Parts: sequence; structure tokens; C-alpha cells
Amino acid sequence: MKFVKIEGGVKLSQCIAPMSATLSDEPAFDDPKWLFEIKWDGYRAVAELNGKDTRLYSRNGLSYNKAYPKIYNELVKMKVDAVLDGEVVVFRDGMPSFQAIQNYKSTQNLPIQFIVFDCLQHNGKDLTKFKLIERKEILKSILQQSDVIKYCDHVEEDGVALFEQATKMNLEGIIAKRMDSKYYPDKRSKEWLKIKNVKVDDFKIIGWTDSKASRQYFGALLLAREVDGQLVYSGEVGTGFTNDLLKSLYAKIQPLEVNECPLDTPVKKEKGFHWAKPKYSCQVQYVEMTDDGHVRHPAFLGLRKDK
Repeated sequence: MKFVKIEGGVKLSQCIAPMSATLSDEPAFDDPKWLFEIKWDGYRAVAELNGKDTRLYSRNGLSYNKAYPKIYNELVKMKVDAVLDGEVVVFRDGMPSFQAIQNYKSTQNLPIQFIVFDCLQHNGKDLTKFKLIERKEILKSILQQSDVIKYCDHVEEDGVALFEQATKMNLEGIIAKRMDSKYYPDKRSKEWLKIKNVKVDDFKIIGWTDSKASRQYFGALLLAREVDGQLVYSGEVGTGFTNDLLKSLYAKIQPLEVNECPLDTPVKKEKGFHWAKPKYSCQVQYVEMTDDGHVRHPAFLGLRKDK
């Protein structure tokens, strides 16, 4: 297998891009045709199990073999020929922590798990055309669980009750999936739905504003989101940064400065705005989206290193 060196690691030249869920505008629901899982706040990962040739990588093919050795070493031990889809999750005080996994080099003392929720291949057989409930039954029967490798359980029909429990536990939300859904790699499907407790989404960083007297480097990051294949301005986020984070982010985005607005439909450049090539994605928590499409009361959570 060939590799391509990129910033932050090694990218595989051939990999499987996982299927994605669609963000739901509707609340949690009950339906006998659907099953429901906890939405884990971590990094999506695909594992190709084949002894010493086992590979663990991100949704865009970034190798995780060395990034998460505790998980990789457990996967290598598994005497199973399979392709698994799941989430790498780091726990702080018993709860999934996105910031902990983002800074895993300094949080390796915290528990880490690969929580597996789907099986795409087994013993060379393609399972993507199987029903989800059938794939999960196969997965549960072959997965060798440990403190690090876990099967993602689910409830059938009772989505409202699971969402209420997730809310009480202050989890990010739940994933609703049609029990008969097939698996479509590299596709976003409405047969899988993200139902979030808190509004947390990914945005492209398209620039920054001038720093203020109270802080160095920059005042806020300028954000955009993808709507129907186009980048649309989504406002700015100016909270959630430490001084060290401000410094490291500025070092990444300042060399990307451009004169032209990187949006498909340009917006007016306000005083103090600096445009940048939209290379980096970040995760932002917010209360709601305003009528003009801007995030309201946002807080920066971290860079999406897997995107």
C-alpha cells in the first residue's frame, strides 16, 4: 500500500471513506423501523483488520496507526478478517471529550476506546448491501471486545427515551438509523440522522479579525459552512481560546492569507477582516443559527484534524 506524506501525518493512497449521517432539523422520535445509538464525540475511523497489515485511519485516509497505538495494537491482536467503522473516543471524568482527543499527545493518560458500530466486510465478503441490523449482528458476533475495543450497542424504536437519557448525561446527542439501511461509502444519507443535544458543527476557517487590546494574534476566526456544495459565510467565533491556542492557530492561518474573499458568494470585507484559504476545519458550539445564517453565541472547541 502506498502512502502520501501530508502535514500532521501519513495519508493512505487508497482507503474507504465512511458513510455519513445527515443533521436532522427534527427532534428525537420513536419508530419501529429505526434503531438509535449514542452520538460519540470523537474522531471517525475505519479499521481494516488483517493481522500485521491492519490499518486504522480517518475519514479522509489519515493513518491513525501511530496516533492511537493503544487501539492499533489491540486491533492487530484480533484474529478477524474484517473492515470496521467506528469512532475513536477519549474519556475525561467518564465522559467523551473532543478537546481531550484533539490534544491526545498530552492526554494519553486518559482512557481511549474504539467504539465500533458497523461492519463493511467479513472474510472478504462485502456486507454493504446487507441491512444495517444484519451487519450489526455480524459485527457483534465477531468483535473481540476489550477495555479499548467496544461494540456500540443500540436501542430499537425508542429514540425519544434514548435522547432524553443522552441529554441528562450531557452527551452530544444520538444517531438514528433505519434498520434496513444499506451502507454507502463516501455518501451522506438521510437514512442516518444526527439528532444533537447541543448544536455543535464543523466550519471552515476563512480568515480572522484583528486582535484586540485584551489579546494577541487575532480577535476572532471567520467561519463558513458548506450549503449545497458552496461555502456560505457563517459569522465569527471569538471565545474558547487560550493564549497558547491563539498563538498556534495564528501560526497556521496567517500564511494562508489571501486578498480575495474565498466564499462562492463573496461578502463585504469589514474593517479588520483578513481572508484566508479555507484549508482548516474547526468544531464550534453555538446556541442557534440566526436568520442571516450566522452562529449565535459561538464557542471554539477545536480544530478538526481529521478533516
